[in-house]
Order: sequence, then C-alpha cells, then structure tokens
Amino acid sequence: MSFQRPLISLSGIREKLESILPQVASGAAERERERVLPVAQVAAVADTGVLSVRIPRQFGGPGATVAEAATLLIAISAADTNVAQAIRTHFTFVEALMMSGNEAEEARWFSRSLDGQILSATGAEIGGRHGEIKTRVEKRGEILIANGRKFYSTGCLFADWIASVALNEDDQTVVFIIPRDRRGMTMLDDFDAIGQRLTASGTTILEDVEVNADEILMVQMEGIGRTLSTTFAQLYLACLHAGIAQKALQEAIKFAQEKARPINYSGVARSVDDPYVREAVGTMSAAVFGTEAVVLRAAEAVDRAWQCSNDRELGNQASIAVAKAQLLAARAAMDVAQTAFDVGGGLCRCALAWSRPPLAKRPYRGKPQPAALEGGGDWQL
Repeated sequence: MSFQRPLISLSGIREKLESILPQVASGAAERERERVLPVAQVAAVADTGVLSVRIPRQFGGPGATVAEAATLLIAISAADTNVAQAIRTHFTFVEALMMSGNEAEEARWFSRSLDGQILSATGAEIGGRHGEIKTRVEKRGEILIANGRKFYSTGCLFADWIASVALNEDDQTVVFIIPRDRRGMTMLDDFDAIGQRLTASGTTILEDVEVNADEILMVQMEGIGRTLSTTFAQLYLACLHAGIAQKALQEAIKFAQEKARPINYSGVARSVDDPYVREAVGTMSAAVFGTEAVVLRAAEAVDRAWQCSNDRELGNQASIAVAKAQLLAARAAMDVAQTAFDVGGGLCRCALAWSRPPLAKRPYRGKPQPAALEGGGDWQL
C-alpha cells in the first residue's frame, strides 16, 4: 500500500526547521516564567514536516534514519525543550505503527501526519500499580462510551488527535483515538512539576465521551516489554538531554560575551579572556560534543536493529546502547548547566543583570523532568 502524494524530502524539512528554530527559541525563558504554552511554536515546528520525518517513502514520507531524526530532535530541544517534549508522543506513535506492520492503520495515520496533524495521548492514572488502567469504555448501541481521568497527557493541548487507553466490559484493553474537540473530553493545564511545565502534560477528563467504531486503533497491544519503538522512545529523551546541554553552552557563551565581568584581580579586561572562564567553557563544549556523539552512535545502533528487525540480539544491543547514551546525556545536561554558573558567577543569579531572566531562570533548568518521567509516551503496539 502506498500514497499517491509528492514525497517530502529530508533536506526540505531540515531547511524549514533551521529557518524557524530561532523564532522558537526566542522568548522561551519568558514563556517558562509566565507559564505561556508554546502553542504557536509547536505549530511552527509541525508545519516544517519534521513530525513525519521517519515515515517510510512508500507512504509519502522522507524515510529518514533514526540517526537523521535524532539530529533534528537535538536541534529542536536546544531551541525549546518544552516544544521537543510536547511532540514526543507523535514520534513514538509513528515508530510503533511502523513496528506493527498494519498497513491500513499506517496509511490512515501517516496520511494525517503528512498533512501536519499532531497526535498525542493521555497516559498514566493516579492510584494503583504502575500502568494500571481504571478508565472504562462500555458499549451503547453502535458506539462506545468512555469515562475516566488521566493524570499525564503530554502535548494534548497542542494536538489534533488524542489517543487513550481504557478497559472494556471484559477487562480487555481498548486503544482509541478521537479528535481533540470531542464533546465530554476536558484537558487541563495543571501540570506543575520541576521544569517541563509548558509541555501541556496535565489532566484529561473523559465524561461520557463517544468513541466510534472506526476510532478504535486496530493494532494488537503487546504486553510490557522492549521493542524498537520503546527503545526509540528512550533515545528521544537522550536527544532532549543533548539539546538541553547544547542550549546551556550557548547561553553561557553569550552571557560571558555580553554581560559577565572579570573579577578585578584577574588581570584581564574581558570575562572571555579569563583563563578560568575559558576552561569552564571548554569543559562544557567538550561535554556537549561528547554527548551528541554518544547519542548519535546509539541512534545508529537502533538503525542497525531496524534493518534486521527480526534479529533479537541486534534489538538488545540497540537497547543497551540507548540506555548508556541516556545515562551519559542526562548527567551531561546537569553538569553542563551547573558549569554555566562558573562562567557567569554570582552575576548570572542576579535578576537585575539581564533585561530577560538570568541563567538561573533559563528553560534548561527543567532538565530533570524528562529523565524522571522517562516511561511516558512509550507505545506498546
């Protein structure tokens, strides 16, 4: 099965993304401070076609490799990590559909993705063991009626389509995807964690929500386990961390060039000439370089596993490579952000030092959140 539509190219997506990322980055700190959701920024990123970058060529996508996609994800995260995290579910959904091999569902959802439509999902529920589902669907005539409350719904306020999971009368899992404006579904911007507050990860309430038969995802859900799609979901987080580290480095350099002052006994007229500042920036730069290299190497391992998707050993190797990369990237993001204070010193903590928030208020302070919530958005199809 294939689409009769013009192919979108990886180079075209990359060019569009590069042109809009400065605008995405602009005002990120202020949005974080004022809790202004990046609605326009998410839409701008979606309009570049990057959410379809992994869609195979036979469906009209560019068919980019995992490593090529990872490079773009790092760039988005460096611009605004909230935006990158908000679209993670869409990316992992595409990977899960590719794993499923269900051409009918691939055709349906890949077409919508290529049209610029965003999919997100409601996730965890409060109470019970991890992964326990309390949301229910019951049949009324030809439709299902869903009722429940989801605690974690990353990106749903930016999405066109909302996926959710419930149990039917036989306690079987039902996955359905409905339009965001479906009557009875209420989404709240009440997510209040340490960082990542602008990912629209709040509560979703389902009250007598109608679900039509053609809105049931016709793909068998797997049990808890490791697949290439879940490995990709973890790689995505490593990309976020790499982007956060890159952003911290960029901000530290800018701060040193424009605002920081050398201490009076340093013997230099500019902070950038202070050998200790140079050492700090060099250390940060090396960490960012190494982090990106490790993440991309892990992405290449996932690509190798995709080429032989039935080879369990290659899949295990990819999963291990991603776990290593995620560990190193998460630590690097924290270390690089902390080292930024060695560049600016006490001045970078002073709210009066900048006309915009100081380094201590930058959006990369939210780095712990994607690591802490690393299980979110892992589609098991």
